[in-house]
Amino acid sequence: MIVGTVVGVAQTNVKRMLAYSSIAHGGYLLLALVSGNDYGKGAVLFYLLTYAITNLGAFGVIGLLEDYDRPNDKVTDYAGLWHDHPALAALMTIFMLSLGGFPPMAGFIAKWYVFSAAVKAGYTWLAIIGVLTSVVSVFFYLRIVVMMYMTPSGETMARFPGVPKVAGAALVASALAIFYLGILPAQVLDWAAASVSSIF
Repeated sequence: MIVGTVVGVAQTNVKRMLAYSSIAHGGYLLLALVSGNDYGKGAVLFYLLTYAITNLGAFGVIGLLEDYDRPNDKVTDYAGLWHDHPALAALMTIFMLSLGGFPPMAGFIAKWYVFSAAVKAGYTWLAIIGVLTSVVSVFFYLRIVVMMYMTPSGETMARFPGVPKVAGAALVASALAIFYLGILPAQVLDWAAASVSSIF
């Protein structure tokens, strides 16, 4: 959790930033595993689901913005994206806020259950570290959002031709799933708990 967050803060490349944040998210998963209770076991599967959906969406936006001349993967490349491509900026905002653990996104519920499992198992100090690293990670997620909405537009994205229908539908579906899992997580959490109980 600490290594992934600290190194992630120093990144200026969006792909590398998400890669190092994956290390931190792996730490959150280990936090649920070390709790060893039923609450934590169900939280692991739910966290994996929400993280997979969110990361697929984020990397989907990054992939769409790439071109042959330049990868467009620097944080500064996202300057003014809201003005040039508002739909992609809105979707990327949803994915970044979910990774940061903002309600009512799925990432918030996933982290809530992971930290709750640790507290119930007596690992309150680990849960506190998890919360603190999660707060620090908000910096590099919001940095992209600020760049998209509050920084003057650059010329890098001007050649972007548009979003293919299939890719656009996939990104919208990911965003809707993030809201669904964040607002109505009970059914999926029950499925996750039942699935894990059949294994352990």
